Order: sequence, then C-alpha cells, then structure tokens
Amino acid sequence: MSLANDYRLTIWVMGIAGFLLLWQLVIADLTAIRHKHKAGYPIPADSTTFLFRSARAHANTNESIAAFALLAIAGMLSSAPPTWINGLSAVWLVSRIAHMGFYYANVKLSRSLAFAVSLMALLGLFLTTASAWL
Repeated sequence: MSLANDYRLTIWVMGIAGFLLLWQLVIADLTAIRHKHKAGYPIPADSTTFLFRSARAHANTNESIAAFALLAIAGMLSSAPPTWINGLSAVWLVSRIAHMGFYYANVKLSRSLAFAVSLMALLGLFLTTASAWL
C-alpha cells in the first residue's frame, strides 16, 4: 500500500483540475482577445456576454481549487479512507466541470446547483480528513 496507489484517483483529479484551470484561462483569454478587451481593465459585469461568463468561470475555479488541493492533500497525508477521499475528489471535479459548462451556457440554476455540490464535496473532504485525526 502506498500513497500513490491508495489515492490514485485523487492524484489524477488534481492533475485534471490543473488542466481545467489552464483550459478556462485559455478560453477566457482568447475570448477577451476576440472581443478586443483591453488587458488590465475590468470586464463589465454583464452575464449576457460570454466574455464575462468565461472570466467568472475561471475565477470561480481559481477560488475553489486551492481549498480542494489542501483538503485532498491533508486527507491523503492523514491516511483518511481512500474510498471517501477518492470519491469526494471525483464528485468535486465533475461538479466543477458541470459548473463551467453551465456558466458558459448561462444556465444559472444548474450552475448554482453544481457549485453547491462542489462545496458539499469540499465539506466532505474536510469531515473525512477530520475523522481520521480523531
């Protein structure tokens, strides 16, 4: 038994999450270029534009990814049950991908539900890790 084997799925999720963040950055940047948005200036808060939605989807993932990484690493280093850490990591990733898609498509209720699921997965990671400390 090793960390890499027990938490293989979580490690994969971390790598895919890094790619997701990169992918969203490229989409947001290419969209800004296409709309001739001047770098360094705020993007107008208008959810009807893909420029705003792509920038917000990226920013939201950026805000969530650190919590995920810290909680997942803490869980792995605490020897929390791999089934739970791996499962909750997968739920977090799927919900973040759904959140991105719903944000891009401007489907607000589904986007909010996907966000809520990702928050529940983070809370689950924390609780699973905390239970390993007791």
